[in-house]
Amino acid sequence: MKLLIRLLLNVIALLVSPYLIAGVDVANFYTAIIAAIILGLVNAILRPILVILTLPINILTLGLFTLVINSLLVLFVASFVKGFAVIGFWPAFFLSLFLWLVSWLTNLMLKD
Repeated sequence: MKLLIRLLLNVIALLVSPYLIAGVDVANFYTAIIAAIILGLVNAILRPILVILTLPINILTLGLFTLVINSLLVLFVASFVKGFAVIGFWPAFFLSLFLWLVSWLTNLMLKD
């Protein structure tokens, strides 16, 4: 049940994001669901691999390079999900920060 609540809150965050961040476009609810699922899978599978591969850079930047990795993953997902468009690095950066904030708040609410 918690997984569905997390998914629904991420979908709502994706639907709200075009109103808050210029350069982000989400066509409809269905597109937001697909984008949220794929973002979750990419963050669960690819992100840990990329963080480990870029560990020296991450250590030098005190972990700030992880924000770049998150932004690039958002751009990656936007490149093949029709109806979900992120134009440029900075909108992807701010979208990844916004999604992190929503995810953090969701984790606070759904604590065991």
